[in-house]
Amino acid sequence: MTVAGFDEARGIRTGARAMVILPVIHDKDALRAPEAKLAEAVGLTRAIALDVVHAEVLRLRSPSVSQLLGKGQIERLAGLVAAMDVEVVIVDGPVTPVQQRNLEKALKAKLIDRTGLILEIFGERASTSEGTLQVELAHLQYQASRLVRSWTHLERQRGGFGFLGGPGESQIETDRRLIRDRIARLRRELEEVRRTRGLHRRNRQKAPWPVVALVGYTNAGKSTLFNRLTGADVRAEDLLFATLDPTMRAIRLPGHDKVVLSDTVGFVSDLPTQLVAAFRATLEEVMEADLIVHVRDISHPDSEAQARDVMGVLADLGLAPGQRETPMLTVFNKIDALDPEQRELVEARAGDDAIPVSALTGEGIAVLQAAMDVALRAGARVHRFTLPAADGRRLAWLHAHGEVVQEAFDEAGVTIDVRLSDTDRARFSAMA
Repeated sequence: MTVAGFDEARGIRTGARAMVILPVIHDKDALRAPEAKLAEAVGLTRAIALDVVHAEVLRLRSPSVSQLLGKGQIERLAGLVAAMDVEVVIVDGPVTPVQQRNLEKALKAKLIDRTGLILEIFGERASTSEGTLQVELAHLQYQASRLVRSWTHLERQRGGFGFLGGPGESQIETDRRLIRDRIARLRRELEEVRRTRGLHRRNRQKAPWPVVALVGYTNAGKSTLFNRLTGADVRAEDLLFATLDPTMRAIRLPGHDKVVLSDTVGFVSDLPTQLVAAFRATLEEVMEADLIVHVRDISHPDSEAQARDVMGVLADLGLAPGQRETPMLTVFNKIDALDPEQRELVEARAGDDAIPVSALTGEGIAVLQAAMDVALRAGARVHRFTLPAADGRRLAWLHAHGEVVQEAFDEAGVTIDVRLSDTDRARFSAMA
């Protein structure tokens, strides 16, 4: 609830002044420049309605065990915090509980690290009951080792998890018991959610419709592409993590009368391990897909590094090339944001491996739809079926989902030779 500029869930003013710092020990991430990482951290901070008034990269020789930063750096930052009336300091990296406590005391401002920031965003964005449960579980797992704030908010039913506020210290043993009990209850509830989702997924597998999952780095344009392909009105903004809960809609492709399209949560570099585990049920939609469409923001200066991060998460799920036979298409999105010279280079680079599109303007969408149809038919083999003449429904399905090689009618009914993928062959067999 937000009243008079105060966000009750986070315990801080909406639009509070924030400082973002990126500690760099050594530039080990050659594909992603520190300045680009800092820009992403600023975007994450703005995603929870904080006003970023200062951002900088801090290069460290070695991190301080007790304070992370050097004494001179802390003194300089403390001066900036006071001069700029900064209320929240975001550290784009891991911060131990001891470092957090000491830095908050030295800077006289609230402090939150990258994991806490992403969890805070997820806490605000999750809209379904499953998403809320997953985020709260991740939040509790993150805070279990810290135990520095009161846990009176554990029963709150809405987004935001109090990283930026809190009424103070409470008894450690009481905290531990509350956290332990709540985690156990959340796991039971999530197990029931997974069971229900499994039933729904098995029902879809029995249905004669393939599933296509959109994946990609956060803000790559997945939801805009989803809306373009489905005609739906899923939230699509120039905002990191605008989509957290999976959304599914039916679409038509040139050779398919019905395909289920799934829009998934955006990936991000250094995703908290708690969130990877907690959102496993959400990512099961990707694991069960017949086709994965990797959407890339090709206009972003860090597009290559973002693609690497996405493929890393897919590898963790066993979905990287070579791990599983699920076909994958790559989409070079946002070509409308490129100048003519950049666009020419991207289009030449795409070749047969990627499809340049603009989800915003619709350019390239027809080519993408045709490629999706071809990919869903990959590995198809010719099968012969004999159907009763009156079985028009299954005959129409074969025409819609397969490539009919030949068809003959006689007194026994219809004999049809049709090229189908193994997945579609199984779906046809499951049809009553």
